[in-house]
Amino acid sequence: MKPNLHLFPLLLILATTIRFPAIECRELQLFDACGPPVHCGNLYLDYPFWGLGRPDYCGHSGFELTCQFDPSELNDYFILRYESIDYRILETDSNRKAITIARNDLWNDVCPQYLRNTSCNSTLFGNCYIGNQNVSLYYGCHEPIKSLDNRFSCDKNGTNNYGYFKTKQPPECESHVIVPVKAYNTEILPTSNATERDLTRLLRVGFDLRWKANNDECDQCISSGGWCGSNRTRPELFACYCYTGNFSLTCNNMDVNASNSDVTEAQQPLDTLRTLFNQADCHKTFTKKNRNVTILRCILSNHPLNISCRPFMQHCRNYVHKLRDILLWRTQKAANDQLEMFIRNYGTQAPKRYKYSEIKKMTNSFQEELGRGGYGIVYKGLLPDGQLVAVKVLASSLGDGEDFINEVASISRTSHINIVTLLGFCIEGKRRALIYEFMPNGSLDKFLRGDDSRLDWNTLFLIAKGIARGLEYLHRGCNTRIVHFDIKPHNILLDTDFVPKISDFGLAKLCKWKESIVSVMGARGTAGYMAPEVFLKSLGGASHKSDVYSYGMMVLEMTGAREKNNSCPTSASEAYFPEWIYKKVEAGENLGVYGVTNEDEDEMARKMVMVSLWCIQSGPSDRPSISKVMEMLEGSLESLQVPPSRFWPSPTRPAQDTSSLAAKSSTNKTLSTVQSAGEESSS
Repeated sequence: MKPNLHLFPLLLILATTIRFPAIECRELQLFDACGPPVHCGNLYLDYPFWGLGRPDYCGHSGFELTCQFDPSELNDYFILRYESIDYRILETDSNRKAITIARNDLWNDVCPQYLRNTSCNSTLFGNCYIGNQNVSLYYGCHEPIKSLDNRFSCDKNGTNNYGYFKTKQPPECESHVIVPVKAYNTEILPTSNATERDLTRLLRVGFDLRWKANNDECDQCISSGGWCGSNRTRPELFACYCYTGNFSLTCNNMDVNASNSDVTEAQQPLDTLRTLFNQADCHKTFTKKNRNVTILRCILSNHPLNISCRPFMQHCRNYVHKLRDILLWRTQKAANDQLEMFIRNYGTQAPKRYKYSEIKKMTNSFQEELGRGGYGIVYKGLLPDGQLVAVKVLASSLGDGEDFINEVASISRTSHINIVTLLGFCIEGKRRALIYEFMPNGSLDKFLRGDDSRLDWNTLFLIAKGIARGLEYLHRGCNTRIVHFDIKPHNILLDTDFVPKISDFGLAKLCKWKESIVSVMGARGTAGYMAPEVFLKSLGGASHKSDVYSYGMMVLEMTGAREKNNSCPTSASEAYFPEWIYKKVEAGENLGVYGVTNEDEDEMARKMVMVSLWCIQSGPSDRPSISKVMEMLEGSLESLQVPPSRFWPSPTRPAQDTSSLAAKSSTNKTLSTVQSAGEESSS
């Protein structure tokens, strides 16, 4: 597309005949500086936080961040210094204005060099103790206390002392430290004989704090199109940084901060023009077509006559502001048109549409979080009729709503016991939410994390069959074939009876029955579960067989053999795992999976592994259909043949799988859902 240059002669005349102040669109620079969030590890934080290159005026006093590296866990993490103690930031929830933090000095060692109580600064955080419970750590207990079982030892300065921890009545000891944790997580402590390891696990859960940093003013600022920050000359005051100037409250008012009137010495016209061209696209709302409008506004706003032409300049500001609103309105209208078309097509079969105010009411203002991911946060909710629901509030920065409409449209076509039920949705501007049936047992992945939480083999086998039935329905039972593209334990929800239900249709694609190959742009899925043909088109293109591959990798993880292989002290990595387990199957050796106690369980384990190896064949044509998978699971072990050894090395999966990858509309977007009801947030 050719750039629109019809304003170029005017710009050139202005630039070569008039000398400008070198303000270089100062308000746009401030606006741009406060837009990008600061990044560390897998977290992104914006206002009220600052630091790590994010200017202090883009945040609030007391919320400076640093980033540190943990060599034991091989990841980076945010540090917030609060009341002279360093805390790790584990999670953030912008809807609730809340963060989950844990004491860094107790992360790896419950015997810190300095004993400090955890205190709460009410000027920065409110409701410090709601939802949290204090755990007391007692130090200097020279003799064991018979009435207390939760003991740990501290060897500091050559002196060996005993320590104890308890949540209620304190013992007789020299000193103690109070550390809050999330109240519902104290249940992870055994009722007696808790160990130091149990204590460390509990302290790493962290506790919640809700920040107080002009929250209402910030909400209004963001709603008007600005970025929240603080006044550069009076940091105690709130400031709203807009692309048209800096305001005390919102981008729509007229109270401009005095700092905007700063000017510097004039510079050469051609240098000014070059600078303006470089900074013309300083706001994402403006497309290339509108770049000249932005440049012209920058030139006019910096002209010396601006001082005597403020009414005219304010008129220009209002014009540009209205232009921005029109562009935003057009973007939202396109999404709303998609939605209205969907509602017309489905009529009474479409799920119920809720207002955002109803979403806030049913979640009690987003009070109880169930889980989170790159695609949004899931809250526990209650409908007016008393039905419990899981409400997934989607991140507001995920494009024009295509994936949202895609998920609503895909799941609305389904009705199956092994597919999660969508009860309703909400779309108001950038706010989007999905209301699902509540799953008391959360997601499958939390039952695959360790031996203590593992399900018995009969339950695992029934879950594997249920997921296969759900996929068979998506691939064959609907009027239109649905390819999920993100099958993994995290997206399998379990009801009260551990009946599995496939969830998260954000990456799903609809295709006609006659179409064997699905057209996708970029990689779709999660590393470690993604079929090779999804990111390597030379293998034949994505299809329903891509779901079969993901299913196979997931079932291997369900058997525990994958985890067993990763824990082996050898050079084998996840990339060679199929060969590792294949050799054991081919030789008829013990698979070494957890919890097999009899022949029936061994047969179920071998059958699941054998079926999985068929599913993860590198060539899509070599994999069975999901219907054939059902036959294999329901048939005898003796009828199964050992598959050929043709496996594709899968991409290394992160330690905690929470994100999916999709490249759509030439923009990389991280898409993931945590539709897990009752799922514990991992630390």
